[in-house]
Amino acid sequence: MVIKSAEFVKSSGKWQDCPEPNIPEYAFIGRSNVGKSSLINAMMNRKDLAKTSQTPGKTQLINHFFVNEEWYLTDLPGYGYARVSKVQRKDFEKLITNYILNRKNLVNLFVLIDVRHTPQKIDIEFIEWCGENGIPFSIIFTKSDKLKPNAVLKNVENYKNELLKTWEGLPEIYITSAEKKEGTEAILSFIAKTNEFLKNNNVSFQE
Repeated sequence: MVIKSAEFVKSSGKWQDCPEPNIPEYAFIGRSNVGKSSLINAMMNRKDLAKTSQTPGKTQLINHFFVNEEWYLTDLPGYGYARVSKVQRKDFEKLITNYILNRKNLVNLFVLIDVRHTPQKIDIEFIEWCGENGIPFSIIFTKSDKLKPNAVLKNVENYKNELLKTWEGLPEIYITSAEKKEGTEAILSFIAKTNEFLKNNNVSFQE
C-alpha cells in the first residue's frame, strides 16, 4: 500500500465523540512505551503524525487519522500505565474497553508487544480479553532492532507457546522495527487486502 495522504482528524475523550463510523477502522494499542507512535509514524512515512514521547502514557485520548481518504488509523491510549493514579488508570481502561466493544467499524485491533521482554501477564490478559469478547486482532512485535535476530525469534516463539496454552490457533503476527521500517509494509498489505475484501463484498458500516 502506498500512503498518499495521512491526516489527523481529532482526539476524543469518549468513544461516542469519535468520527462517524462509516469507513473501515484499524486501531493500535499496547502497553505504555511499547513504541506505538513511532511505529505509526514509520507506517505513514511521517516523523510527527503521532506524537512520541519518552514519558509512558503520553497518549491519553483516542486519536483518529484519515489515511488515503478511505480508512481510519486509530491510536489508542496504552494499557498498564505505571505513572498515573488508580483513578486515572480506571478512566483509561473504561475509555479503551468502551471504544473496542462499541466501535462498530473497527475491523482489526493491532496489539503491540515489546519483543525484548518475556511474556508479560498484562499483555496475555489483554489478548485473552480480546478473544473472550470476539474482537478481531493481530499481534505486532515492536523494537526488533534492539535485539539480535535469533533473540527476536526466540522471544516471539516464547509468546506463541504461552498463548497456545489457551488458544487453539494464533492470529496474524508481525515483527517490526520503527527505526528500520521493517514489517510496516506487511501490516499495510494486510489492511489493503482487508479493505479490498470489504469493498468487494459490499460491506457497509452505515446505519
